[in-house]
Amino acid sequence: MSHLAVAERFVAAHYPGAAVAVVAGSTARDERTATSDIDLLLIGGPLFDVDGQTGEAATVEFDGEIFEVFAYTPAGFAEWADRSVAQHRPVIVHMLLEGIPLRDDGSLPALRQEWQQVIDAGPSLSAHESAFRRYVITDVLDDLRDASDPVEQHVEASVLFERIAELMLLTAGWWIATGKWLPRRLRALSPARADLLTAPLLAQDYATFADRVTAELELAGGRVQSGFVR
Repeated sequence: MSHLAVAERFVAAHYPGAAVAVVAGSTARDERTATSDIDLLLIGGPLFDVDGQTGEAATVEFDGEIFEVFAYTPAGFAEWADRSVAQHRPVIVHMLLEGIPLRDDGSLPALRQEWQQVIDAGPSLSAHESAFRRYVITDVLDDLRDASDPVEQHVEASVLFERIAELMLLTAGWWIATGKWLPRRLRALSPARADLLTAPLLAQDYATFADRVTAELELAGGRVQSGFVR
């Protein structure tokens, strides 16, 4: 792939100290579109000019391509990967595991084995976080049912879709995502449940959509409102 060759030149020019370099995203999956950038994960010791810097996320244009760069020292990667796991969205971990290696100083197989175990274990949703998420959904759900302004309905429904989709995934032990990856992951979990949720949303049938959200909320533990302590 010519994009991999461009990525190799980019690493050599901008991050020559990278011990591990992995191309991820649509480029790695061979699913590029006209606007696709190149997602690049870099791990190594001497990556930054600033003493003590352990990581950076940067957008860089190089050789006609846009690179989304996630660069870390080994300690920095461990720190940010742990944070992303705690937030249930381990993006850089998925990059590490699913991308195409450009560089490997020999540490990549062990790194992948370590983090694959974390991904396989799935997210840990505490009882309090579950209750808090259901509390937020309950509040937005009631707001949607009360709304009459079309713009307010649209905004409330969009927020509600994101919140209930995340709860559905987490309750099932699946990692969550943002943007286009949230509905994709929801469909992977259950095409039937995803269709029941999205069909009325796309049709702007907000009453039916609210009913579908209510059904999913019940499956996840039900409404939370009075007496909840944040």
